[in-house]
Amino acid sequence: MTDIDKKDGPADTPPAGPEAIKAIPVRHYGRYVSAVLAIAILAAIVYAFSQGKINWGAIPDYFFDDRILDGVGKTLLLTVLSMAIGIVGGVLLAVMRLSKNPVTSSIAWFYIWFFRGTPVLVQLIVWFNLGLVFEYINLGPFYKNEWSDFMTPFLTALLGLGLNEAAYMAEICRAGLLAVDEGQTEASHALGMSHVKTLRRIVIPQAMRVIVPPTGNEVINMLKTTSLVSVVQYPELLRAAQDIGQTSGAPAEMLFLAAAWYLLLTSVFSIGQYYLERYYARGSSRSLPATPFQKIKANLLSLSNRSSSTGGTA
Repeated sequence: MTDIDKKDGPADTPPAGPEAIKAIPVRHYGRYVSAVLAIAILAAIVYAFSQGKINWGAIPDYFFDDRILDGVGKTLLLTVLSMAIGIVGGVLLAVMRLSKNPVTSSIAWFYIWFFRGTPVLVQLIVWFNLGLVFEYINLGPFYKNEWSDFMTPFLTALLGLGLNEAAYMAEICRAGLLAVDEGQTEASHALGMSHVKTLRRIVIPQAMRVIVPPTGNEVINMLKTTSLVSVVQYPELLRAAQDIGQTSGAPAEMLFLAAAWYLLLTSVFSIGQYYLERYYARGSSRSLPATPFQKIKANLLSLSNRSSSTGGTA
């Protein structure tokens, strides 16, 4: 048995791997051009406003004026109460619209058709002038008065905005109720639950995920729509700003002041809407989207980690 001689030679080297791919990002020159144009247009608008005949100093002088703050409070009060009427009325109208009773369903349909088909400004003026039709309001032993004394500017604004909002909320609530699977209702009825209890315990909680987002949008829209009630002499934010503008000789400046307050209030409401939607989205997604504060924290951590790693390699 002979040994096989092995040839002396260099050790076998492993085969060389593929070269690393050097990715070159695509340059989007159109983005740079559009960004420069957008900044130029914004700068031109800011410059035009700065050169206009507007006394910008009057805005901070009256921003926290007692009349403005009182108008802000009345605007918020009217927004909350009108939305409360709209939500309650919308739920009732949605249930009536889905009812198998043709009378209640027809009444709900007519209500929604009428109030959605006429402008809210027209409705406010009609409510304010209904004294031409009803000279007195008579509720028997409880209340009796002339219509002009009964229909105050606040009541006119509340009814005009609240009843109009109920028509829109009815369609939102109806969409939410229809989004719940019919098997949920059938299963609850099989367990012996009544129709009202099924709505309250089974259907409405599941429909809230569909109802909440557009309702938050309606709240913000209602906040801005309250500016229309100035035509019925209710002293909300816009009316207060207009009154100050007439007495101070700065009507345009007070309109900008009112716009700034509306932007501030809608921003606060938008934050509340975001967290409310996030709360009702807990059962629909495995991981909730990060909040703005969480995104800022994550970006700060990534920047700190990147700077520490750069310092360590240096």
